[in-house]
This record gives sequence, C-alpha cells and structure tokens, in this order.
Amino acid sequence: MRRLNKNTVIIVAFALFAVALFISNLFIGSVDIPFADVLSLLTGGECERESWRLIVLEMRLPQAVTALLAGAAISVAGLLLQTLFNNPLAGPEVLGINSGAGLGVAVVMLLAQGMIAVGGTGAGGSIAILSGAFAGAMLIMAVILFLSSVLRNKIFLLIAGVAVGYLASSLISILNYFATAEGVHSYMIWGMGSFSAVSMEQIPFYAVIVALLLLVSLLMTKPLNALLLGDAYAMNLGINVKLIRGVLLSVTALLTAVVTAFCGPVAFIGLAVPHISRLFLNTANHKYLLPGTLLAGSSVALLCNLICQLPGENGLLPLGAITPLVGAPVIIYVILKNRNF
Repeated sequence: MRRLNKNTVIIVAFALFAVALFISNLFIGSVDIPFADVLSLLTGGECERESWRLIVLEMRLPQAVTALLAGAAISVAGLLLQTLFNNPLAGPEVLGINSGAGLGVAVVMLLAQGMIAVGGTGAGGSIAILSGAFAGAMLIMAVILFLSSVLRNKIFLLIAGVAVGYLASSLISILNYFATAEGVHSYMIWGMGSFSAVSMEQIPFYAVIVALLLLVSLLMTKPLNALLLGDAYAMNLGINVKLIRGVLLSVTALLTAVVTAFCGPVAFIGLAVPHISRLFLNTANHKYLLPGTLLAGSSVALLCNLICQLPGENGLLPLGAITPLVGAPVIIYVILKNRNF
C-alpha cells in the first residue's frame, strides 16, 4: 500500500481544521443559541424562535462562508506576491495594494455621499464597489511593478511600497475631508473590517468570483515553481514570463480587490499565512504550498471571526483589531529569521 506523502497529510489536517472552525462559526456567536436548535436549522428543520433562524441562516452562515473564502483569497494573493517579487515580506498590505483597493472603494463610497455601502446595496452597488477596488489595486500594482524594475534592492522596494500605501491613505483622508457625514460614516464602518458585510443574496456573486480566481491560482503551480529559479530558467522551460507575470498580477489584484471591497482592509493575513504554511510543510514547491496556504488562510480567517464574537451580546470586535494579533508575531519571526536577506 502506497504511503501518504507527509505534506499531503498536513494539507488534509489543514482542511479538517478549516472544516472544524467553519462548523464552530455556525454554532458559536454573540447570541447563545442551543446546539440542537442550530443543528435543526442547518438541516432544514424548525427552532424555538424565529430570530434564531435569522441569526443562523442569514448572519452566521454567510459570515462563515465569507471568512472561509476571504482568508483563502488574501493568503493566496500574499503567496503569489512573495513568489513574484522573490521577497518574503511582500504582501498586499506591505506593498500598498490594500490601500489602493481602499482608495478605489473610498472614491465610490464617498463620491456617492453614503448612498452606496457594502452589504446594503444591490448588484449594481456591489459591482461599483468591486470595480473601484480593482481599479485602485491595479493602479498600485502597476506602480509597484514599475518600481520593481528600477529598484533591485528588496528593502528599497518594500519601503517604496509602504510609501505608495501612505500616499493612497493620504488621498483617502482628503476625500474624507470633503465628503458628506453619511459618506464618511459608511467608509469608517467599512474600514473597521468585517466578514459580516456580505449578505446571503450576495454570497453567490462573491463566491463564484473568488472560487474562479483561486482555481486560476492553483493552475499556476508549474510557472510559479519555475519563477523561483529565475526568469532565465523559466524561459528555458518554454514559459512566457511576461505573460505569466501579467496573469499573476491581475489575479493578485482581483483577489485583493474582492476581499477588500466586501470585507474591508484585512491586514497581516496575506503576509503571514504563506509563512505559516511554509513552516508546517517545509517546502517551496507550490504543488503543496498553494493548497496549504489556501486552507491555512481559511482557518486563520475563521479563527479571527470567532475571536471577534468574544464580547458576546455586548457587541463584536472589529476584524481590523484581531488580524494583527494573529499575523504580527509571524511577521516578527520572519524578519528575525531573514534579518540578513
């Protein structure tokens, strides 16, 4: 009987952990609902209170699905960037891509004077917000790509990315200054971050986009492995490096844009989770690293969503306050490990 590869076992363990956390997100929340009632609702039955049905099926379920997909998307985006720039500290937040997507969302929300807000709009509003986020993310990606061709030093490129991110943040502040109170309020709520902004009606639209982008990413295993060995080696293998870079940049920008548009700025997950995956899998082979990062990202996002529920009926903790608690220690570890890079 053929023995299972060690990394395959670890990936299966990641998947089981993600499933366990997904189920926990359905049964645990700020409102205490009996286990039997939650199980009944999930299997198509009835429960004691109508409000419990709304909480489980209209809030917890879409929230768990959103967290599952968002964690996978932003983590895979971080891995693609780290491979693309051959830099362990590359990520959507460090290179300013999150800020660029946020700038696009700000333009849509603030210029609409609060009439467009995530979770409270129809398909037109969702598309407008997503388009703005993608445009902002692609703009920053184009600037970073240009700078990467000029700045050969990894540290300088990271500094440039941080500077570009601050520039986008400054433009957002200026937009906030001239916006209406309703627009500023909508953007402020969005900026705190949350997996609860995607309604059950928006889940199919959100899930299809993210699933397709993740599928494209999983099909890029061979080119990603080739890029690890340098552009010359990749070209010798018959890979069109310019085309692959363009596809990777577009996929990364779209993954970041979708998550940022619907969930707000999700910091540190995209930067930290690829390193968590490498730590467990102990490989640079994207055949294992991509699915491992995808599943680990889903697990981390679901865990963060559970932590957000800790205050109970007193309210929810902002997602933006929780993700750094999980990601920052990992980044410190990576910096210490690569202090001579």
